[in-house]
Amino acid sequence: MWGWWQDLTDLVLPGECGGCGALRTVLCARCRAVLSGAAVRRVRPVPEPPGLPMVHAAARYADEVRAALLAHKERGALALAGPLGVALAGAVRAGLRDASAPAAAGMARSRGGRAPVLLVPVPSGRRAVRARGHDPTRRIALAAAVELRRRGLPARVLGVLRQRRAVADQSGLNSRQRLDNLAGALEVAPVGVRLLSGGPVVLVDDVMTTGASLAEAARAVRAVSYRLAASYRATGPIPNAAGTSAVYGRETWESREEQNVGSRRERTGRRPARQGIAGADDTDGVVDMVCAAVVAASPDSLEINRN
Repeated sequence: MWGWWQDLTDLVLPGECGGCGALRTVLCARCRAVLSGAAVRRVRPVPEPPGLPMVHAAARYADEVRAALLAHKERGALALAGPLGVALAGAVRAGLRDASAPAAAGMARSRGGRAPVLLVPVPSGRRAVRARGHDPTRRIALAAAVELRRRGLPARVLGVLRQRRAVADQSGLNSRQRLDNLAGALEVAPVGVRLLSGGPVVLVDDVMTTGASLAEAARAVRAVSYRLAASYRATGPIPNAAGTSAVYGRETWESREEQNVGSRRERTGRRPARQGIAGADDTDGVVDMVCAAVVAASPDSLEINRN
């Protein structure tokens, strides 16, 4: 109810630009250009945490971009999910273009309509979601999926990662402390194990600073992949019948949610087309984690001719 009321307020009484504060606009043209106008770049934090996948970012986490992300996350400016999702979609596309040969094969299968790109958001803590009234990364990921499909790339969001234990607030922790804080903190929910084998997986987050969150998310997804691969070698392909109803149920719910991302001004007005069913057809039970993508990354993580 709160999200619906916030959307209505944004439509009737547009407040100020989330980036610079200009009146009567969700995000002004100049701030949109800062967010999505620059070339998407691969980013690497220093030091780079073990297990961090290839990460691409749409923008620097500074100035107008930082203000817009914080307005969406902490102040409930939900209409910003639209432009933030467009920026994230650009980072996803760049990551897929730079992917290795096996990932490219998964992309070709997606373009053939067999399997969508699976956007897996890094989860926020339950306490933070309750305090904010929404899950900002998931909301941005849903908007990114809409943008990717609009550009002809089948995509869907799988919110299958969850925290298995409480973690401390990351603010104020250095890179080593963040790694220790998050070590073993994430897991794939049981219903998500089957879903993750339905297409190339891209981990997504709103911001990357030290890379600890993405590295832990990658570890959790890889752990599932190892278990599925071992099961496949032992027993053959995983039957899909038991998971079909769960897949359809989650797909229907996410399709409805994607229609409610951002303000009505940011929506396409069309119901998202039905995507391929994850886990169906020729799934071999192995998770294909391709890369990671974020809206913004800390300025010192931008890779500039660095090996």
